[in-house]
Amino acid sequence: MTETTSTANGNAAETELPVHEVKLTDVAAGKVRSLLEQEGRTDLRLRVAVQPGGCSGLIYQLYFDERMLDGDAVRDFEGVEVIVDKMSVPYLSGATIDFEDTISKQGFTIDNPNAGGSCACGDSFH
Repeated sequence: MTETTSTANGNAAETELPVHEVKLTDVAAGKVRSLLEQEGRTDLRLRVAVQPGGCSGLIYQLYFDERMLDGDAVRDFEGVEVIVDKMSVPYLSGATIDFEDTISKQGFTIDNPNAGGSCACGDSFH
């Protein structure tokens, strides 16, 4: 992934953005695309982050973000950009984001091989 920026002399310079190892399933990408279409926003990306909290120590955050922060890693899934901040990248390496729509559950799920365990509610991990 490259990003074009202007240099001091006005020339365009491309900078390589880091790439993360988070996967987005086709079903999840379709759901993200659908949500963005409903919002009428094509400038948003799906941000995935790990933050301290929850009963097991760390919680996931998924939300739409228009910003690109210093050190963000990016990966494109057929037009759906997923961004991960540099502090969360190691915690999410190899994780897969999916979307479930069943009678018992509806929402995004994260299968993370780095999680040593999770709490009973499934909202946090360590």
